[in-house]
Amino acid sequence: MAPAKPTGNDNHYLYGPVPSRRLGFSLGVDILPFKTCSMNCVYCQLGSQPKTTVRRREFFPAKDILTQIRAALQGPQRIDAVTFSGSGEPTLHSGIRKIIRGIKRTTDIPVVILTNSSCLINKKGREALFEADIVVPSLDAATRPVFEKINRPHPSLSVEKIIAGLVRFRREYKGRIWLEIMLVRGMNDGPSHLKKMKEAVARIHPDKVQLNTVVRPPAETSARPLSLPELDRIKAYFGESAEIIADFKAKDQSAAAGDISEAILATASRRPATAREISLSLGKPVGMISKHLLRLLREGKVRSVLHKGSTYYEKNGR
Repeated sequence: MAPAKPTGNDNHYLYGPVPSRRLGFSLGVDILPFKTCSMNCVYCQLGSQPKTTVRRREFFPAKDILTQIRAALQGPQRIDAVTFSGSGEPTLHSGIRKIIRGIKRTTDIPVVILTNSSCLINKKGREALFEADIVVPSLDAATRPVFEKINRPHPSLSVEKIIAGLVRFRREYKGRIWLEIMLVRGMNDGPSHLKKMKEAVARIHPDKVQLNTVVRPPAETSARPLSLPELDRIKAYFGESAEIIADFKAKDQSAAAGDISEAILATASRRPATAREISLSLGKPVGMISKHLLRLLREGKVRSVLHKGSTYYEKNGR
């Protein structure tokens, strides 16, 4: 099947650099059509999409993606990491290894892969990530009932296979593994389940265990966050390798070139963001960003979502 045709603005494969709580200013690389994923997680910031897939193919041409990445790396903005994330599970793109290699030939900036770990079941999926600097795989469950409730996976996936794939990947991969656990109140935070999670983590032996909770507006209202004291207790339970993903610490960012509204839409189509986050990303004053957001709201191009006392903006018709 031929690669999908590009849509959107000229920089449709990239967004940001966005302020990342763990990576600094992260240039987002989005190599999939919207919501192309092997799971339909209840906490997903992209919303719910019951149709899942495990089929890998070249959704967009690798050479076009690399061209845009190289151009962005030559631009004026600060980039601390090149991060594969965005519209779904990036390892579903069959050319991801080629893209990673192309980036590594261009820059020393770390290449980071955010993955739901489903690709690590297969040898080819694991090998595709070997040249990345940091892989951030997620593991939100250690039992089948919790896995199906929180991650709502493709029928071919099982949590037992995913844990086994993570164990194999740790043996084979020479880079850093930061295992992310998304904690959702009432779903995977009970003592008996956390005990099983800790046992799985001991088998995987990641460099870090990163504890996260529902920060942005989720796919399902049933996905509720844990409090900081609750996260602190779980962090102590998991031990020295565990950390809570902290808030982004503001750093200087050069002003973005080009159309501000288009840059806002590029981010809002991939992740809900506050005016402050967009301001940090684009190196523009919050007041200026707010004016553009008001216009985009009036035009119906974005919508605002109130979540836990903060206003997030996301693109209409994502």
